[in-house]
Amino acid sequence: MTEVTEAGQPSRPQSVAEFSDAACDVISPAAWDFISGGSGAERSVAANLRAFDNLYVAPRMLRDVSHVSTASRLVGTEASLPVAIAPMAYHGLVHPQSEAATARAAKTAGVPFTVAMLSGTPVERIAESGADLWFQLYWLRDRGATKELVSRAEAAGCQALMLTVDVPRLGRRLKDQRNGFALPPDVYAAHFRGEAAIGAQRASAEGSAVASHTTVMFDPSLAWSDIEWLRERTRLPLVVKGILTREDALMATRSGVDALVVSNHGGRQLDGAVPGLTVLPEIRAAVGDTVEVLVDGGIRSGSDVLKALARGADGVLLGRPILYGLAVGGESGVDAVLSLLREELETDLALSGCRTVGEAAHLTTYEFSASSSTGTASW
Repeated sequence: MTEVTEAGQPSRPQSVAEFSDAACDVISPAAWDFISGGSGAERSVAANLRAFDNLYVAPRMLRDVSHVSTASRLVGTEASLPVAIAPMAYHGLVHPQSEAATARAAKTAGVPFTVAMLSGTPVERIAESGADLWFQLYWLRDRGATKELVSRAEAAGCQALMLTVDVPRLGRRLKDQRNGFALPPDVYAAHFRGEAAIGAQRASAEGSAVASHTTVMFDPSLAWSDIEWLRERTRLPLVVKGILTREDALMATRSGVDALVVSNHGGRQLDGAVPGLTVLPEIRAAVGDTVEVLVDGGIRSGSDVLKALARGADGVLLGRPILYGLAVGGESGVDAVLSLLREELETDLALSGCRTVGEAAHLTTYEFSASSSTGTASW
């Protein structure tokens, strides 16, 4: 993971964001496009990053920050940071230790790890890490397979279910189509059998084998009644990921969910979908404290986590930087990403006058654009 400088001293990324450049050097070009790319012209990918770049915090002074805590509680799980690792498919694309290494690093860091339905490692093996696990679902055409996955997640000790609702079909990820992207033979959907497991390895006339695979498996008829069906069939807290409007947020609360993830899927679904950070305040205002509200998309630093908290989030999901760390150094690379994030967040909490994660919710934030600025919230 490290390089040696001319002075003979090891160098390493000094920020979470720097892992992106290091990872680009070691991930194959097609896998890099699959992980870092988005749909269409990638407007939403860029907008996610820009939303954080354009948001500023007004720090408070004389707050006695001699003791600062980053501890949090997310969806019933005690966490050392207000951060959970987002569900991401096929970690084996970037490192042979795959999801098992990521989970071990999550255990060390004390943050929840969300096992993707399309994980390359089965949940039972990931559970051997001892990490606090959540389990992500997509809505499958095979209702029996969905029930089986819920049972496996419960039996493996997962502490929450996360249903991703913004993929009735896969977004048009043009880089994957141009690359004719398909999984290598040693990477497959480990929670399934037969063609459902290896379908994303098959070359596709559409260009992307992953897109063809999900078209066959995912059910576009998902509706609010299905959320209620799932709610009735699990004892686990239920998280719905992919909400971007106050109307859908309210519908989710009426369906009995425990938490929302405000998300445009990292810019990988509808190109032009609004960044989660932008709509976060209105969704928080709509649901109040009836459910927990998380956000993802574009988070690259502890400062970004602070901004999300100030805008109303209870916590964040961290995605691509985790895979970048895994690519660069396996388990130790993910550990380094999470350690840097902790260091950045603790420093930024202190510099903004916050002794706890909860106090960040009272910070004033300002959005700046080329032509105007708008202040929001107050303490």
